[in-house]
Amino acid sequence: MLIKRRANGVDSPLASEITPHEIFESRRKFIQQLAVGSIAGPALLEMSSREAFAQTPVTQKLAAQPNTLYRLTDKFTSYKDATTYNNFYEFGTDKADPARYAGTLKTRPWTIAVEGEVNKPMTLDIDSLLKLAPLEERIYRLRCVEGWSMVIPWIGYSLSALIKKVEPNGNAKYVEFVSLADRKQMRGVGSRVLDWPYTEGLRLDEASHPLTLLSMGMYGEVLPNQNGAPVRIVVPWKYGFKSAKSIIRIRFVREQPRTAWNSVAPIEYGFYSNVNPNVDHPRWSQASERRIGEDGLFTKKRKTLMFNGYSEVASLYAGMDLKKFY
Repeated sequence: MLIKRRANGVDSPLASEITPHEIFESRRKFIQQLAVGSIAGPALLEMSSREAFAQTPVTQKLAAQPNTLYRLTDKFTSYKDATTYNNFYEFGTDKADPARYAGTLKTRPWTIAVEGEVNKPMTLDIDSLLKLAPLEERIYRLRCVEGWSMVIPWIGYSLSALIKKVEPNGNAKYVEFVSLADRKQMRGVGSRVLDWPYTEGLRLDEASHPLTLLSMGMYGEVLPNQNGAPVRIVVPWKYGFKSAKSIIRIRFVREQPRTAWNSVAPIEYGFYSNVNPNVDHPRWSQASERRIGEDGLFTKKRKTLMFNGYSEVASLYAGMDLKKFY
């Protein structure tokens, strides 16, 4: 198993226990000073206030049992980096935009419709979703197609728990995820960079794999808005854009669904998008990656691992040409 206990035989502590918020808290104090106008002018005050509100719309703890099968020995990405360096184009294309602007997202009330080729379609609110299965903390690598990666302690449970509840019928071959697209709440919706709403999809067997996580939290807390609140998918062996955020609909369908990035740039973003160092993006190599937080001038890039190191999923693609089905 690639994911194991630490070398000294001691289990890693909970993410919420070993990832301090000192830097984040000091930043909040600084912003409080800005709020009374003691340091900076109106422009900086406006930007900083948005960032503070976006990062902590609520500071709600989310208890979860550590899943010892999915606990990496890798050093975690800091909470600060994980919540201020994001791709979430609904709030802008710059990596800092989600943290600046996602405070406008209202995550309650929130419902997720589960429909399509299932025997038991249902609509769940976020509280019902939280109670559907025992919450686990899983430490996953996440690799971005742009060449950077993070290690994050996620909170949720296998998507398969929800799949079993709705009972897909014999026609269900794929699962489609649809994200919220509300121009009033999301300043990036309406831009021409993508066709909205953001959609993603998996084969049913990929969605049912134990590693595929339905996530409602990270670092011992509810998901921050900029990380896909209140509910997202985490598929750790695929590039990050496959992990749909702020989901409002999950559909079980017969045909391969249209997906956001594959629709606008099919040569660059294949439907499968498995992490594969042997298949380059047309504009850059995928053979190595930069771990966020390891940005020193002389820090070597890490070698990219096939399936992001999650070799247990290889059987899903037996007999497939992974350069053709990229």
